[in-house]
Amino acid sequence: MKVILFGATGMIGQGVLRECLLDPEVERVLAVVRSPTGETHQKLTELVHQDFYDFSAIAADLAGYDACLFCLGVSSAGMKEADYTHVTYDLTLAAAQTLVAQGGGLTFIYISGAGTDPSEQGRSMWARVKGKTENALLKLPFKAAYMFRPGFIQPRGGIKSKTTMYRIIYAILGPLYFLLKRLPKFVTSTDRVGKVMLDVAKHGAPKPVLENADINQLAEVRG
Repeated sequence: MKVILFGATGMIGQGVLRECLLDPEVERVLAVVRSPTGETHQKLTELVHQDFYDFSAIAADLAGYDACLFCLGVSSAGMKEADYTHVTYDLTLAAAQTLVAQGGGLTFIYISGAGTDPSEQGRSMWARVKGKTENALLKLPFKAAYMFRPGFIQPRGGIKSKTTMYRIIYAILGPLYFLLKRLPKFVTSTDRVGKVMLDVAKHGAPKPVLENADINQLAEVRG
């Protein structure tokens, strides 16, 4: 399986990249990045591209892959809705529509978030924007599309968030993870998310939107 990965330098993306490189069924990973990850591996190719709102210059390089694992995302804290929409909806759709234009014969998996609002009408700004993004992706003619809505994600395998606030939270809650993981509706981990994304890319899932509990259940059932 050949995989395109967006967001390889973020906490979730680092975890997904790690699982891709460990998976013997993944033969190639193309990481689309603004700056090099610093990771080297025989399976990994990095494609440095600056304008994530226009992929036309590299569109041909995105053809021929089996799955796209889209892990890009930013916190909405302190952002106006228009700005958050630009870096969430507009950016994601720019990548997705480029992939569709290359044939669309791949599985697209998007990291959304617990509490996303598919009605696009709720009070929470970030949830409305994520819901709008999910809805648009599900309408595109991919082979299949899945929306992952993880809750609290414990970084594993030495992975760290680039966001200072999140690093502080993880440092505080990390020692309590053995208790938190007993709450499958709310807590998962980077390795579980990565493994389940790959499993769904290979074998599909029973529904297009996977909540945190669904991610954990698939991790248990499919190993």
